[in-house]
Amino acid sequence: QVQLVESGGGLVQAGGSLRLSCAASGTIFSIGAKGWYRQAPGKERELVADIKQGGSTNYADSVKGRFTISDDNAKNMVYLQMDNLKPEDTAVYYCRWARTTGRHYWGQGTQVTVSS
Repeated sequence: QVQLVESGGGLVQAGGSLRLSCAASGTIFSIGAKGWYRQAPGKERELVADIKQGGSTNYADSVKGRFTISDDNAKNMVYLQMDNLKPEDTAVYYCRWARTTGRHYWGQGTQVTVSS
């Protein structure tokens, strides 16, 4: 299996920045995509951003121009740079890795709180 641990969350004022990190360990091979999801209280979990094996990226419309996803295969890491944060970005952010077979793995999440 793949174990994922997120870090970098915290409390920040609107307009501020945070960088989330996701560290992977375990049986790492044939990873087709890495992504970040978030879930606010009472809301469904939603895709924030993902990056595929070839380097292509995809972002939710709500974060385009503000968030940037990147990875470092040598370190088994994926990152989410979050700039110009808004109160509506407040949520638990989860890292997700997906194998090319379709099997996926989730981290435990890291809380991001943006105050006005």
